[in-house]
Amino acid sequence: MSFDGSIAAFTLAALVVTLAPGPDTFLVIGNALHGGTRRGLATVAGIVSGGAFYAALFAFGLAALLVHSPGVFFAIKLCGAVYLLWLGYGALRSALRPRRPAHETTDPVAPAPARSLRRAYVQGLVTNTFNPKVAVFYLAFLPQFMAPGDPVAAKSALLIGIHYALGLVWLSLVALAVDRFGAWLRRDAVARALDGAIGVMMTAFGAKLALASAR
Repeated sequence: MSFDGSIAAFTLAALVVTLAPGPDTFLVIGNALHGGTRRGLATVAGIVSGGAFYAALFAFGLAALLVHSPGVFFAIKLCGAVYLLWLGYGALRSALRPRRPAHETTDPVAPAPARSLRRAYVQGLVTNTFNPKVAVFYLAFLPQFMAPGDPVAAKSALLIGIHYALGLVWLSLVALAVDRFGAWLRRDAVARALDGAIGVMMTAFGAKLALASAR
């Protein structure tokens, strides 16, 4: 495998994609807002684990099979869409729920229990694993960075790994930033507005995924 300019070019392009807000970003913000840094980072770990799943699909040449099998694509897409809609509903419900008095909401968040961390990890994992549009994106995007003679499976896995490494760094910074400004973000009006925005965005992402096709 040649480590030529295509790797650097992909890294730059992947960085732009990574910085664009998506369901992963909003999920990390929501979990860090309500559970602090550890819960946010647990979500990031789940997201990166989902990335490892897609890297393995490409490494073993199974990604095209997923995309070109209408039944499999539909089943995975439906699961992912329903889950995103459920997360959106939960955030919207939280936005409408009465909060504690304002002077109490500025207190630091209590350490997230192990059960909460596991739940955050699973949320990150499921939102990535059950989104077949990730495979569609990579199938369209990665060939632009392949040179003649490159081992396609191995280089695809490498490029996906780079993309998720960037995501690991960026989303971890997002989780840390949310916790750093937690006292202000957890004010009643701000927290409810954030939950509302997260709920709307997650619902929109779920609807978009439900209507997506493999092409």
